[in-house]
Amino acid sequence: QVQLVESGGGLVQAGGSLRLSCAAPGRTFSNYHMAWFRQAPGKGREFVAAITWNGSTYYADSVKRRFTISRDNAKNTVYLQMNSLNPEDTPVYYCAASQYTSVLSDYEGYSCWGQGTQVTVSS
Repeated sequence: QVQLVESGGGLVQAGGSLRLSCAAPGRTFSNYHMAWFRQAPGKGREFVAAITWNGSTYYADSVKRRFTISRDNAKNTVYLQMNSLNPEDTPVYYCAASQYTSVLSDYEGYSCWGQGTQVTVSS
């Protein structure tokens, strides 16, 4: 399985930006679908964005036109650029990878997960 490591979380004021990164050290994931999910305390894991192995992108309605997912296969890294952040964007963000899922927004289709990175947006 691909091991994933997220980074880039932190504290930002409302309206600000952050860029999350997800790396797969020593492994190639060019043939994997990659996604970001987030989870607030006491809530389920929520789909944020996904990018297929060939570069097609999908977003949750709540983040469309604010977040951008991208990948650099040469660096084995996927990114989530987050702009116009608001306090509702606060939870822990997780990176996930799957070779086979047909429903990109379903967390159960992903077999590889990172440890998560905390994003906190202050109002």
